[in-house]
Amino acid sequence: MTERRVDEETGVETTGHVWDGIEELNNPLPRWWLWTLYACIVWAIGYTVLYPAWPMLSGATTGVFGYSTRGAVAAEIAAHDAQNATLTADLVAADLSALTAGDPLHRYGVARGSAVFRANCSQCHGSGAAGAPGYPNLLDDDWLWGGDVAAIAQTVAHGIRNDTDPDARWSQMPAFGDILNPEEIGSVVAHVASLSATDAIPDAAGAVLFSENCAACHGDAGLGNRDMGAPNLADAIWLYGGDTDSLTQTVTQARFGIMPPLGQRLTDADVAAVALYVHGLGGGE
Repeated sequence: MTERRVDEETGVETTGHVWDGIEELNNPLPRWWLWTLYACIVWAIGYTVLYPAWPMLSGATTGVFGYSTRGAVAAEIAAHDAQNATLTADLVAADLSALTAGDPLHRYGVARGSAVFRANCSQCHGSGAAGAPGYPNLLDDDWLWGGDVAAIAQTVAHGIRNDTDPDARWSQMPAFGDILNPEEIGSVVAHVASLSATDAIPDAAGAVLFSENCAACHGDAGLGNRDMGAPNLADAIWLYGGDTDSLTQTVTQARFGIMPPLGQRLTDADVAAVALYVHGLGGGE
Protein backbone atom coordinates (compact mmCIF):
# COMPACT_ATOMS: atom_id res chain seq x y z
CA MET A 1 0.00 0.00 0.00
CA THR A 2 1.41 3.41 -0.99
CA GLU A 3 0.05 6.90 -0.81
CA ARG A 4 -2.35 7.97 -3.46
CA ARG A 5 -0.94 10.13 -6.18
CA VAL A 6 -1.86 11.38 -9.64
CA ASP A 7 -0.49 9.27 -12.44
CA GLU A 8 1.59 11.42 -14.74
CA GLU A 9 0.67 9.66 -17.98
CA THR A 10 -3.12 9.41 -17.49
CA GLY A 11 -3.75 12.24 -15.05
CA VAL A 12 -5.88 9.86 -12.94
CA GLU A 13 -5.42 9.47 -9.22
CA THR A 14 -4.20 6.08 -8.05
CA THR A 15 -5.88 4.02 -5.34
CA GLY A 16 -2.64 3.46 -3.46
CA HIS A 17 -2.62 -0.28 -4.31
CA VAL A 18 0.55 -1.61 -5.87
CA TRP A 19 1.24 -5.14 -7.21
CA ASP A 20 4.73 -5.88 -8.41
CA GLY A 21 5.24 -2.24 -9.17
CA ILE A 22 1.94 -1.93 -10.99
CA GLU A 23 -0.32 0.78 -9.57
CA GLU A 24 -4.12 0.70 -9.74
CA LEU A 25 -5.84 3.73 -11.21
CA ASN A 26 -8.93 5.01 -9.48
CA ASN A 27 -11.07 5.21 -12.62
CA PRO A 28 -14.72 5.91 -11.81
CA LEU A 29 -17.33 3.36 -12.86
CA PRO A 30 -19.35 4.26 -15.96
CA ARG A 31 -22.38 6.34 -15.05
CA TRP A 32 -24.73 4.01 -16.93
CA TRP A 33 -23.38 1.04 -14.96
CA LEU A 34 -23.94 2.77 -11.63
CA TRP A 35 -27.52 3.73 -12.53
CA THR A 36 -28.18 0.13 -13.58
CA LEU A 37 -26.79 -1.10 -10.24
CA TYR A 38 -28.95 1.34 -8.28
CA ALA A 39 -32.03 0.36 -10.31
CA CYS A 40 -31.37 -3.34 -9.59
CA ILE A 41 -31.07 -2.62 -5.88
CA VAL A 42 -34.37 -0.72 -5.86
CA TRP A 43 -36.03 -3.50 -7.89
CA ALA A 44 -34.68 -6.19 -5.53
CA ILE A 45 -36.00 -4.36 -2.46
CA GLY A 46 -39.39 -3.94 -4.09
CA TYR A 47 -39.47 -7.59 -5.09
CA THR A 48 -38.68 -8.84 -1.59
CA VAL A 49 -41.46 -6.64 -0.22
CA LEU A 50 -44.11 -7.70 -2.76
CA TYR A 51 -43.27 -11.37 -3.45
CA PRO A 52 -42.03 -14.43 -1.56
CA ALA A 53 -38.28 -14.10 -1.28
CA TRP A 54 -36.41 -14.81 1.95
CA PRO A 55 -36.18 -18.41 3.20
CA MET A 56 -37.17 -18.93 6.81
CA LEU A 57 -37.09 -21.97 9.12
CA SER A 58 -40.39 -23.45 7.95
CA GLY A 59 -41.10 -21.56 4.75
CA ALA A 60 -40.37 -18.21 3.18
CA THR A 61 -41.56 -14.64 3.50
CA THR A 62 -44.88 -14.43 1.65
CA GLY A 63 -44.66 -10.86 0.43
CA VAL A 64 -47.49 -8.35 0.20
CA PHE A 65 -49.07 -10.08 -2.81
CA GLY A 66 -48.68 -13.59 -1.37
CA TYR A 67 -48.04 -14.93 -4.86
CA SER A 68 -46.49 -18.33 -5.53
CA THR A 69 -46.01 -20.39 -8.66
CA ARG A 70 -47.36 -23.42 -6.79
CA GLY A 71 -50.52 -21.48 -6.01
CA ALA A 72 -50.85 -20.39 -9.63
CA VAL A 73 -50.50 -23.98 -10.87
CA ALA A 74 -52.97 -25.21 -8.25
CA ALA A 75 -55.46 -22.57 -9.39
CA GLU A 76 -55.07 -23.64 -13.01
CA ILE A 77 -55.56 -27.30 -12.07
CA ALA A 78 -58.66 -26.43 -10.04
CA ALA A 79 -60.08 -24.45 -12.94
CA HIS A 80 -59.38 -27.34 -15.32
CA ASP A 81 -61.00 -29.83 -12.93
CA ALA A 82 -64.05 -27.60 -12.58
CA GLN A 83 -64.35 -27.34 -16.35
CA ASN A 84 -64.26 -31.14 -16.70
CA ALA A 85 -66.27 -31.93 -13.56
CA THR A 86 -69.25 -33.27 -15.48
CA LEU A 87 -67.14 -35.49 -17.73
CA THR A 88 -65.16 -36.74 -14.73
CA ALA A 89 -68.32 -37.65 -12.81
CA ASP A 90 -69.77 -39.37 -15.87
CA LEU A 91 -66.54 -41.35 -16.35
CA VAL A 92 -66.59 -42.63 -12.77
CA ALA A 93 -70.24 -43.67 -13.06
CA ALA A 94 -69.96 -45.17 -16.55
CA ASP A 95 -69.88 -48.82 -17.51
CA LEU A 96 -66.42 -48.72 -19.07
CA SER A 97 -67.03 -51.81 -21.16
CA ALA A 98 -70.00 -50.11 -22.83
CA LEU A 99 -68.02 -47.07 -24.02
CA THR A 100 -67.09 -47.06 -27.70
CA ALA A 101 -64.26 -45.29 -29.48
CA GLY A 102 -66.59 -42.67 -30.96
CA ASP A 103 -68.11 -41.75 -27.61
CA PRO A 104 -66.96 -38.31 -26.35
CA LEU A 105 -66.64 -39.78 -22.86
CA HIS A 106 -64.37 -42.51 -24.21
CA ARG A 107 -62.19 -39.93 -25.98
CA TYR A 108 -61.95 -37.91 -22.79
CA GLY A 109 -61.03 -40.98 -20.76
CA VAL A 110 -58.32 -42.09 -23.21
CA ALA A 111 -56.81 -38.59 -23.36
CA ARG A 112 -56.79 -38.34 -19.58
CA GLY A 113 -55.52 -41.90 -19.22
CA SER A 114 -52.59 -41.16 -21.51
CA ALA A 115 -51.35 -38.49 -19.11
CA VAL A 116 -51.95 -40.74 -16.10
CA PHE A 117 -50.02 -43.56 -17.76
CA ARG A 118 -47.01 -41.38 -18.54
CA ALA A 119 -46.88 -40.09 -14.98
CA ASN A 120 -47.50 -43.35 -13.12
CA CYS A 121 -47.00 -46.42 -15.33
CA SER A 122 -44.38 -45.69 -17.98
CA GLN A 123 -41.53 -46.03 -15.46
CA CYS A 124 -42.08 -49.81 -15.44
CA HIS A 125 -44.01 -50.58 -18.62
CA GLY A 126 -42.13 -48.10 -20.83
CA SER A 127 -43.35 -44.96 -22.53
CA GLY A 128 -44.76 -47.07 -25.35
CA ALA A 129 -46.17 -49.71 -22.95
CA ALA A 130 -44.05 -52.44 -24.57
CA GLY A 131 -42.80 -53.58 -21.17
CA ALA A 132 -39.45 -55.05 -20.22
CA PRO A 133 -38.23 -58.29 -18.55
CA GLY A 134 -40.43 -58.64 -15.48
CA TYR A 135 -42.82 -55.88 -16.61
CA PRO A 136 -45.67 -57.02 -18.88
CA ASN A 137 -46.07 -55.81 -22.44
CA LEU A 138 -49.44 -54.07 -22.55
CA LEU A 139 -49.60 -54.04 -26.34
CA ASP A 140 -50.12 -57.76 -26.86
CA ASP A 141 -53.13 -59.88 -26.00
CA ASP A 142 -51.50 -61.95 -23.27
CA TRP A 143 -52.98 -61.11 -19.87
CA LEU A 144 -52.25 -62.79 -16.55
CA TRP A 145 -55.45 -61.55 -14.92
CA GLY A 146 -57.69 -60.68 -17.86
CA GLY A 147 -57.54 -57.96 -20.48
CA ASP A 148 -61.06 -56.55 -20.61
CA VAL A 149 -61.34 -52.97 -19.38
CA ALA A 150 -62.92 -53.94 -16.05
CA ALA A 151 -60.12 -56.43 -15.29
CA ILE A 152 -57.51 -53.83 -16.21
CA ALA A 153 -59.14 -51.27 -13.93
CA GLN A 154 -59.16 -53.83 -11.10
CA THR A 155 -55.45 -54.51 -11.58
CA VAL A 156 -54.59 -50.80 -11.75
CA ALA A 157 -56.59 -49.96 -8.64
CA HIS A 158 -55.40 -52.79 -6.38
CA GLY A 159 -52.10 -53.94 -7.87
CA ILE A 160 -50.38 -57.30 -7.81
CA ARG A 161 -48.95 -59.19 -4.81
CA ASN A 162 -48.53 -56.12 -2.61
CA ASP A 163 -49.01 -56.01 1.15
CA THR A 164 -50.84 -52.66 1.27
CA ASP A 165 -54.13 -53.48 -0.48
CA PRO A 166 -56.26 -56.37 0.78
CA ASP A 167 -57.86 -56.64 -2.66
CA ALA A 168 -54.58 -56.96 -4.54
CA ARG A 169 -54.44 -59.78 -7.05
CA TRP A 170 -52.35 -62.53 -5.54
CA SER A 171 -50.60 -65.67 -6.76
CA GLN A 172 -47.34 -67.32 -5.79
CA MET A 173 -45.33 -69.89 -7.66
CA PRO A 174 -43.33 -72.26 -5.48
CA ALA A 175 -39.58 -72.42 -5.88
CA PHE A 176 -39.18 -75.90 -7.36
CA GLY A 177 -35.50 -75.85 -6.52
CA ASP A 178 -36.66 -76.91 -3.06
CA ILE A 179 -38.84 -79.67 -4.50
CA LEU A 180 -37.13 -81.08 -7.60
CA ASN A 181 -33.51 -81.94 -8.26
CA PRO A 182 -31.56 -80.19 -11.05
CA GLU A 183 -32.08 -83.06 -13.50
CA GLU A 184 -35.83 -83.00 -12.94
CA ILE A 185 -35.89 -79.22 -13.32
CA GLY A 186 -34.04 -79.60 -16.62
CA SER A 187 -36.69 -82.05 -17.80
CA VAL A 188 -39.53 -79.69 -16.82
CA VAL A 189 -37.80 -76.80 -18.61
CA ALA A 190 -37.42 -78.90 -21.74
CA HIS A 191 -41.11 -79.80 -21.64
CA VAL A 192 -42.19 -76.20 -21.08
CA ALA A 193 -40.02 -75.07 -23.99
CA SER A 194 -41.65 -77.68 -26.21
CA LEU A 195 -45.11 -76.26 -25.50
CA SER A 196 -44.45 -73.18 -27.63
CA ALA A 197 -41.36 -74.02 -29.69
CA THR A 198 -41.99 -76.42 -32.55
CA ASP A 199 -38.28 -77.17 -32.87
CA ALA A 200 -37.89 -78.11 -29.18
CA ILE A 201 -37.35 -81.75 -28.34
CA PRO A 202 -40.22 -83.16 -26.20
CA ASP A 203 -39.20 -84.59 -22.84
CA ALA A 204 -41.37 -87.49 -21.62
CA ALA A 205 -40.09 -87.30 -18.05
CA GLY A 206 -40.62 -83.55 -18.05
CA ALA A 207 -44.22 -84.01 -19.22
CA VAL A 208 -44.89 -86.30 -16.26
CA LEU A 209 -43.24 -83.91 -13.80
CA PHE A 210 -45.19 -81.01 -15.33
CA SER A 211 -48.46 -82.88 -14.90
CA GLU A 212 -47.63 -83.67 -11.28
CA ASN A 213 -46.30 -80.28 -10.23
CA CYS A 214 -47.37 -77.54 -12.65
CA ALA A 215 -50.62 -78.50 -14.34
CA ALA A 216 -52.71 -77.63 -11.27
CA CYS A 217 -52.10 -73.94 -12.04
CA HIS A 218 -51.01 -73.81 -15.68
CA GLY A 219 -53.33 -76.54 -16.97
CA ASP A 220 -52.48 -79.83 -18.63
CA ALA A 221 -51.67 -78.07 -21.91
CA GLY A 222 -49.92 -75.16 -20.19
CA LEU A 223 -52.55 -72.66 -21.30
CA GLY A 224 -52.61 -70.91 -17.93
CA ASN A 225 -55.38 -69.82 -15.61
CA ARG A 226 -56.32 -66.18 -15.27
CA ASP A 227 -58.25 -66.78 -12.08
CA MET A 228 -54.93 -67.70 -10.48
CA GLY A 229 -52.66 -65.39 -12.42
CA ALA A 230 -50.90 -68.42 -13.94
CA PRO A 231 -49.38 -67.50 -17.31
CA ASN A 232 -49.98 -69.26 -20.59
CA LEU A 233 -46.83 -71.27 -21.31
CA ALA A 234 -47.80 -72.25 -24.85
CA ASP A 235 -47.94 -68.89 -26.60
CA ALA A 236 -44.19 -68.05 -26.77
CA ILE A 237 -44.77 -64.82 -24.79
CA TRP A 238 -42.50 -64.70 -21.76
CA LEU A 239 -42.46 -62.19 -18.94
CA TYR A 240 -38.98 -63.13 -17.71
CA GLY A 241 -37.56 -64.70 -20.84
CA GLY A 242 -38.10 -68.02 -22.62
CA ASP A 243 -34.55 -69.22 -23.14
CA THR A 244 -33.27 -72.23 -21.22
CA ASP A 245 -31.37 -70.22 -18.61
CA SER A 246 -34.33 -67.92 -17.88
CA LEU A 247 -36.78 -70.82 -17.67
CA THR A 248 -34.44 -72.73 -15.40
CA GLN A 249 -34.16 -69.76 -13.07
CA THR A 250 -37.94 -69.30 -13.07
CA VAL A 251 -38.63 -72.93 -12.23
CA THR A 252 -35.83 -73.14 -9.66
CA GLN A 253 -36.31 -69.87 -7.79
CA ALA A 254 -39.84 -68.82 -8.89
CA ARG A 255 -40.86 -65.23 -9.65
CA PHE A 256 -42.71 -62.76 -7.48
CA GLY A 257 -43.39 -59.54 -9.37
CA ILE A 258 -45.13 -56.79 -7.41
CA MET A 259 -47.29 -53.93 -8.68
CA PRO A 260 -48.32 -51.15 -6.31
CA PRO A 261 -52.02 -50.37 -5.79
CA LEU A 262 -52.35 -47.18 -7.83
CA GLY A 263 -55.88 -46.72 -6.56
CA GLN A 264 -54.37 -45.49 -3.29
CA ARG A 265 -52.88 -42.42 -4.99
CA LEU A 266 -55.07 -42.00 -8.07
CA THR A 267 -58.67 -40.86 -8.17
CA ASP A 268 -61.42 -43.19 -9.35
CA ALA A 269 -61.58 -41.15 -12.55
CA ASP A 270 -57.84 -41.57 -13.13
CA VAL A 271 -58.09 -45.34 -12.63
CA ALA A 272 -60.97 -45.57 -15.10
CA ALA A 273 -59.17 -43.32 -17.57
CA VAL A 274 -55.88 -45.23 -17.54
CA ALA A 275 -57.78 -48.51 -17.86
CA LEU A 276 -59.46 -47.18 -21.00
CA TYR A 277 -56.12 -45.99 -22.32
CA VAL A 278 -54.34 -49.31 -21.74
CA HIS A 279 -57.30 -51.23 -23.13
CA GLY A 280 -57.12 -49.15 -26.30
CA LEU A 281 -53.40 -49.69 -26.89
CA GLY A 282 -54.11 -52.77 -28.95
CA GLY A 283 -53.92 -55.62 -26.51
CA GLY A 284 -57.18 -55.05 -24.65
CA GLU A 285 -59.89 -57.64 -25.10
